[in-house]
Amino acid sequence: MSRRSGLLERLGLHRPELRAWVMYDWANSAFMTTVITAVFPVFFEKEAAALLHPAVALSRFGYASTLAILIVAVLTPVLGAIADYSALKKKMLGAFLAVGIAATAGMYFIQRGQWLLAATLFVVGNIGAFGSMAFYDSLLPHVAREDEADRVSSAGYAIGYLGGGLLLVLNLAWIVQPQAWGLADAGQATRLSFLSVAVWWLLFSIPIFRGVPEPPRAIEADEQARQNPVAVGFKRMRETFGELRTFRQAFLLLGAFAIYNDGINTIIRMATIYGSQVGLSATDMMPAIVLVQFLGVPFTFLFGAMASRVGTKRAVFLSLVVYTGISVLGFFMRTRLHFYALACLVATVQGGSQALSRSMFATMIPRHKSSQFFAFFGIFEKFTGVLGPAIFASVVATTGSARLAILSIIGFFVAGGLLLAFVHVAEGQRAAREAEARVHIVG
Repeated sequence: MSRRSGLLERLGLHRPELRAWVMYDWANSAFMTTVITAVFPVFFEKEAAALLHPAVALSRFGYASTLAILIVAVLTPVLGAIADYSALKKKMLGAFLAVGIAATAGMYFIQRGQWLLAATLFVVGNIGAFGSMAFYDSLLPHVAREDEADRVSSAGYAIGYLGGGLLLVLNLAWIVQPQAWGLADAGQATRLSFLSVAVWWLLFSIPIFRGVPEPPRAIEADEQARQNPVAVGFKRMRETFGELRTFRQAFLLLGAFAIYNDGINTIIRMATIYGSQVGLSATDMMPAIVLVQFLGVPFTFLFGAMASRVGTKRAVFLSLVVYTGISVLGFFMRTRLHFYALACLVATVQGGSQALSRSMFATMIPRHKSSQFFAFFGIFEKFTGVLGPAIFASVVATTGSARLAILSIIGFFVAGGLLLAFVHVAEGQRAAREAEARVHIVG
């Protein structure tokens, strides 16, 4: 084995289909960073909803975000079951991808005061992004062997950090100095950034369609090859709820993930608000947010390699210990230097904790139902982040202290870690493989 091939294997990128699969994280992360996190929320408040009271603008943006998540939560489990039965994982991914790209490109045409158009496109874009990720994730157990899943999932998150970070830096450069790029003003630069996300998303999605094969159809003993796919989809949905005991470990992991990921998302969402509460400006904090994107790349790869040595569950436990330390150190944060140090700590564990949760789940579900199960995983991932910010806000309202609120987040890491301790990974993997042995491969 050559030195290059050895390195690629350690990174989880040693086969063409693995490299093709991780490129969708690179493609999709542009939407996550530029549209969801950094640029569109400010554009919505300052431009699209400029004629509304700031509180009204904020509430309507919040409603749009919630509506998108609800629609994905309703659609993806049923569509996932249909895709599993009919071997349509890549076509479903492509359909959501097309919807998301069209909506993101349409953001270029939003003008001042057009908050309804902006909110509508934001909802549709989120549906496309989150819906496509459910089917993208469902391909992981098909492209990676059980012993490769940690490294490959981590590679996807790491590559996603890099891709999303690179385009975000370019977009911010356009917005901060539009004339240097031949643009009229920051407004044009912002709209152009949305168009660039659509183009980036489209171009870098090509590898997954060309390089990752569609998994073969697999039908269960009580199914026929020519049944109505919609009827089978709803039937499988009902069966999944009845199979909670069969796949108990996978669903136990989902519960643990829902709790500790709520803490993770709360730190991500409340970081800038907390920073401003302790006296930092947006100028102080934005470079740190960009820094997380790039520091996350090597550390996410590192977590994938570490999981192979110490075990996936132990590696996730380690990340929760670090997050607990981040919450404690956040209580004492005073300066910009402290904020940057905390950002670096977040970068060490953010990608690894989520990537390894995804890979651990992937090995504990039957592959012929992967789209359906990952639809549930996506729902748990997106809905987490509701309780954490609510508790954060209530602690601030009750005590008047944002520092005490950041300490309250520790409870999510402790509770999630305790539930994770009861997950028996080997037992979950055994149940999944036994279920796969009972299906018939059609083609």
